[in-house]
Amino acid sequence: MLENILKISPIVPVVTIKKVEDAVPIAKALLAGGIGVIEITLRTDAALKAIADVSKNVSGMTVGAGTISNPEQFKQATDAGAKFIVSPGLTTKLAQFAQTQKTAFLPGVATISEIMHARENGFSYLKFFPASLAGGAPAIKQFTSLFSDIQFCPTGGVNLENMNEYFSISKVVCIGGSWITPDSLIGTKNWSEIERLSAEAISKVKRSSI
Repeated sequence: MLENILKISPIVPVVTIKKVEDAVPIAKALLAGGIGVIEITLRTDAALKAIADVSKNVSGMTVGAGTISNPEQFKQATDAGAKFIVSPGLTTKLAQFAQTQKTAFLPGVATISEIMHARENGFSYLKFFPASLAGGAPAIKQFTSLFSDIQFCPTGGVNLENMNEYFSISKVVCIGGSWITPDSLIGTKNWSEIERLSAEAISKVKRSSI
């Protein structure tokens, strides 16, 4: 299930929503620009209602919840309508809870030990975070030489200029990024520019089979 979600779009916009009323227009702008998946972070009081609104009102958009750090948040996000859950890291408690749930789960890792911990708990699709600070594309290349069964979604410092460094690695299934939905555009409700940035990003994706 997670595999299918992560393959909806090569780019997963990571969005922090401060005002609930902005959620649906953002999701519609992304969809119009060719991106059918969104990760709404649980960093604001508006997040859960925003997830619910997008889930109910934007047909064709798959909405997930990010910055999940415990089972309570996992359940809250799922109850709100999130179809997938993303965490910045992985604890044993969170891993055990996720294994009891039907909702797709993408745990975060930054080191070899964390990858091994995630594998031991049955997770083969992992968020690499914070990508730019944890070694970037060269680090993922090293990881994949050790763990050929792992697929990565790098997030953190990924942008239009460097995204194809990651896509040059066949084990990178998608990337996460916030540059498509910056606070400046959300604050001015510039939905047309978000749509343009979405289309631009999708048009410049270059994948490799290496």
